[in-house]
Amino acid sequence: MSGVLLWVVSPKENANSLLSLMPRIGSPRRSKLCSRLTFSTGVLAYSGAVAHPIRSSEEMVYEVVLKQAALVREQSRVKERALDLDERIETDGLSNWDLLNQAYDRCGEVCAEYAKTFYLGTLLMTPERRRAVWAIYVWCRRTDELVDGPNASYITPKALDRWEKRLTDLFEGRPYDMYDAALSDTVSKYPVDIQPFKDMVEGMRLDLIKSRYQNFDELYLYCYYVAGTVGLMSVPVMGISPESKASTETVYNAALALGIANQLTNILRDVGEDARRGRVYLPQDELAQAGLSDDDIFQGKVTDKWKMFMKGQIKRARMFFDEAEKGVSELNSASRWPVWASLLLYRQILDAIEANGYDNFTKRAYVGKAKKLVSLPVAYGRAVIGPSKLTKQLVSR
Repeated sequence: MSGVLLWVVSPKENANSLLSLMPRIGSPRRSKLCSRLTFSTGVLAYSGAVAHPIRSSEEMVYEVVLKQAALVREQSRVKERALDLDERIETDGLSNWDLLNQAYDRCGEVCAEYAKTFYLGTLLMTPERRRAVWAIYVWCRRTDELVDGPNASYITPKALDRWEKRLTDLFEGRPYDMYDAALSDTVSKYPVDIQPFKDMVEGMRLDLIKSRYQNFDELYLYCYYVAGTVGLMSVPVMGISPESKASTETVYNAALALGIANQLTNILRDVGEDARRGRVYLPQDELAQAGLSDDDIFQGKVTDKWKMFMKGQIKRARMFFDEAEKGVSELNSASRWPVWASLLLYRQILDAIEANGYDNFTKRAYVGKAKKLVSLPVAYGRAVIGPSKLTKQLVSR
């Protein structure tokens, strides 16, 4: 699997494994960190996917977008719930609040270690939003580690079923450990739906059984599962600017587009690495139309046919980036910079593939430190521009 994104950050970017974060998949136990964490999620929007198999992946995913957008609108009509700092339950000399603070702090340490640029950006957010984003990041990373970590060979569909059951428990206020407790607290305070989290687990299931995708519709669904979902998780926390005139659905579609764009970029960057594992995350029908096959990928030869094929794939990824840019400017002002920074940096990976002569078999495309440093102030400049002005600029390009 080519990485899980916190809307725009890929935990798999780092080769190091989170040994200390690997979940103990067993029967969940109630943590004393959170004795009163509750959240109701309602009916799952994605359950209709089996009943209507003729629908495209985009249509099915859009149901999840609509459900999350409705959840946000519903909460916006109610006064944002404030955390009662005076209500503290003492446990073993430490209050639940103290333990919960420790859980969030540890999530921040993980984010700082594995997503340095994004972590710096989160420091500009309000403390509450910052901590919530860290909690989501850690859950996504731990989920990714199930199939990409050191214990991946031992992971079975039943293990993922238990991980999903554990997810349901934490949404219902029964966290298993400190990391679960931080996320459990987060989803109790923000209009975050459980479905994108469940869909990410579904993406992990795909990686256990599927190594080929017949067309882009199949690949799109996979990209949604493992990356687009994170945009739907994190936008409720990052918030939409009060100045934004865009609809909630528009902002969520942009978040989804950015997840898809980043995952497609991961796939194009990692063609050689995935091939060595017997995986091909490229649409089989488009390969055939270009006169290519899996054998050509396994041989790793950069031919004219391969270059033409790659140009088309890169063009598609950039189209998703273009769509995503329209939505980043609609985020709350305190949340824009880390997203803009990561978007601009990730998009440059496509430029690096081109600079490598489309050799993504033996060369790894990456953005150098100098380019990163240049991108940060550019991202900040875009972040300080209000939604309406920047959106007009992007649409008129």
